Amino acid sequence: MEYISITNEVKLAQYFEYCGIDDIMVDLEIIGKKERQKGLNTVISAHSIEDIDKIKKCLTKSKCLVRINPMYEGTENEIEESIARKADIIMLPMFKTVEEVEIFVELVGERAMKYLLLETPQALVRVDDILDVDGIDAVHIGLNDLSIGMGLDFLYEPLIGGIIEYLCQKIAHKKIKYGFGGVSRLEKGKLILSEHFRLGSKMVIINRDFRKYKDTYEEVIKEIDMKEEINKINSYLESLIDAGEYELEQNRLQLKADIQKQIKTMFNNTK
Repeated sequence: MEYISITNEVKLAQYFEYCGIDDIMVDLEIIGKKERQKGLNTVISAHSIEDIDKIKKCLTKSKCLVRINPMYEGTENEIEESIARKADIIMLPMFKTVEEVEIFVELVGERAMKYLLLETPQALVRVDDILDVDGIDAVHIGLNDLSIGMGLDFLYEPLIGGIIEYLCQKIAHKKIKYGFGGVSRLEKGKLILSEHFRLGSKMVIINRDFRKYKDTYEEVIKEIDMKEEINKINSYLESLIDAGEYELEQNRLQLKADIQKQIKTMFNNTK
């Protein structure tokens, strides 16, 4: 599993690397995000293009991943600056058309890895043509914005209707690496991780709940041993190699029931 975590703090980035995080994300995405996620328990990162320098320089094994803004008139400049600052991976969010993906892939070229963050209903509908674009290195399915775009009630709701499985099958057919959503610690995310395994996912974002919503190095190490928690996840995923289809299906059904229960609770609370 490839683990992704977001920070622009050097000490925290180095700690993430020590704990086994593969990609440290500098998050430049700001355009439209505040409006889309208004009222939700999400964080709009206040990262800058200059943060790429300090994060890249402090890493020895992990890759520096830069999530740029959705396609706009400044996209080429963002890509050029990110590459000049030696970003290893560029991620394009909120794309809707094949043309946007083609432009992104062409602008980056072979100078960095090209990750797509598939999180719009338009990209979902156009997924076959999008995946026909040569040069895509990985696709991450963003559950939060996808659920918002589809007018759903809960960010994990796309998992229970077969949509994520449909997308994973499409991407797997193209032999492109893929993953979806975020995950918390094993005690809270076991069923989600089982679904990652069942669907062949190779990427996941370590969410803020994983680190108990702490954002500085001093706060994180006081609250949690992330290395131990990552090791627990790795051990659990390894144990699933011996799981049969029946066990994985039972986990899927339990996850579905849990998500449906959460949605019902949210609905009742809004009455």
